Amino acid sequence: MSKTKINAVVASQEKIATGIYSMWLDAEPIAKEAVPGQFISVYSKDGANLLPRPISICEIDKENGRLRIVYRVVGKGTDEFSKCVAGDTLAIMGPLGNGFTLKSKKALLIGGGIGVPPMLELAKSLDCEFAMVAGYRDELFLNEEFEKLGNFYVATDDGSVGTKGTVIDAIKANDIKADIIYACGPIPMLRAIKEYAIESGIEAQISMEERMACGIGACLACVCKSKDKDEHTNVNNKRICKDGPVFDAREVEL
Repeated sequence: MSKTKINAVVASQEKIATGIYSMWLDAEPIAKEAVPGQFISVYSKDGANLLPRPISICEIDKENGRLRIVYRVVGKGTDEFSKCVAGDTLAIMGPLGNGFTLKSKKALLIGGGIGVPPMLELAKSLDCEFAMVAGYRDELFLNEEFEKLGNFYVATDDGSVGTKGTVIDAIKANDIKADIIYACGPIPMLRAIKEYAIESGIEAQISMEERMACGIGACLACVCKSKDKDEHTNVNNKRICKDGPVFDAREVEL
């Protein structure tokens, strides 16, 4: 699958939670190729910020050639993006990485924190029975959109909404059954999901969050330990940006 660098026009942007922004981009060449689970690199206009910011694709509108990203402001780059308004342009590259492999099995989609957004396009793309679990610290976002798609469950750290605790606690509390898990979120959550999947004897595909530099697999800044040797380095490493970000949970060490 080809990757393209373009100047995308901001179609709209809104703040949907504390520090969380939703942006639609006119990016037809990238939207045409993108699949659930991939990401784009977004470039700052500030010459002091040399490295692009990798941001997961939340939704893909192929008909209108648009992409939606939902991101958290965590530094100067994302703070810059949050100030964009309709009509502004941003240099982006994509689609990058490998997406989820869609299968006709009863599925469980799990997102944690800023790993929640990429599960929205996946949910819209599945042609099977599925349930969704999202983990938040406290404040919810995108929950109303997920609720329209099917069975949606929430876990919060403080118990203010849904199950108090982790996404695994929510799965057990609601007795959710599945034949395959798709997940995206922080490493501790993915580690727990991998253990749960192995114990339950079900398949799991996980999308790993990691700081990246080049975003195309050249710099080896975002490697993770893997069961098998990487053909590129001949060591037990996988490049999250190039070989991932989606992996079979059994392939990687967390």
